[in-house]
Amino acid sequence: MAEAAAPAPPAQPVETRSAAGRGLGAGLGQYAGFLPALVLYGVFFLVPLALIVAYSFWQTVDYNVVHDWTLDNYRYFFSVPTYARTLWATIWVSLAATALTIGIAFPFAYWLVRYVPKRLQGLLLVLVILPFWTSYLLRVYSWLNILGPEGAINRFLQWIGLTDHPISFFLYDRPAVILVLVYLYFPFAALTLYASLQRFDWDQFKAAMDLGAPPRTAIRKILLPQMKPGIVTAVIFVFIPILGEYLAPQLVGGARGVMIGNLIVNFFSGAQYTRGAAAALLIAALIVVLLVIFRRSLEVKDPYAT
Repeated sequence: MAEAAAPAPPAQPVETRSAAGRGLGAGLGQYAGFLPALVLYGVFFLVPLALIVAYSFWQTVDYNVVHDWTLDNYRYFFSVPTYARTLWATIWVSLAATALTIGIAFPFAYWLVRYVPKRLQGLLLVLVILPFWTSYLLRVYSWLNILGPEGAINRFLQWIGLTDHPISFFLYDRPAVILVLVYLYFPFAALTLYASLQRFDWDQFKAAMDLGAPPRTAIRKILLPQMKPGIVTAVIFVFIPILGEYLAPQLVGGARGVMIGNLIVNFFSGAQYTRGAAAALLIAALIVVLLVIFRRSLEVKDPYAT
């Protein structure tokens, strides 16, 4: 009886396991709110990206995708001179349009921050983003009426007597594509640079000028180094979307303004899915390389870090 009445061993391990389970559950519960975002990220980004990667290494035979792993799609792309030239043309058009956009947006943002009263800055920023209130397609089509044979520019040149017939140079060529791309992406660069200039410590700029530095020297040695993250961000916001542009080159560029986006659409429209996937992946790889290069410029050091 004494042995039967002996107390049971302590249940501390069970409580410990229970507490550990509750701690694990609480830890997982903290991240439960990210589950919908992770599902959406996986369904709408990772899965399509994996399919594009897989398709780029498969083959299309008689309009059917054959799951034979090969590099023929990439070899075919670079073996056709037209496709390779289109890729390089896309890169230099994107670089030219980005450089012009930043070159126009930076002086505008500088003027807006330095010389425009604060009560008017908001109004001018609204005017900058006002084109976003209209359709993208409508904004591009409007340039057909400006650059076309019967457009505003040609009519003005004929009115002042510089030419007696419409000039086709303004439309259906790469200069027209660059001009329209600068117009489309100027607000992205202007707003980004304006936000960076708003945070700049202008006392440093004034101190440099008080010490005898000309305005250009102060801008080059004081302003631009501290504006580097903002400039790089503006370049990313402009250059990367331009790489994938399709509609603007098609409408105002014509056959001589084709970019890689138009080429990819043509591949998929012709049921050449694997070649289209390879071309799309080339642009995606280029974007990743650029982001890696720009990563260091986007890092902001903590001035109070030891």
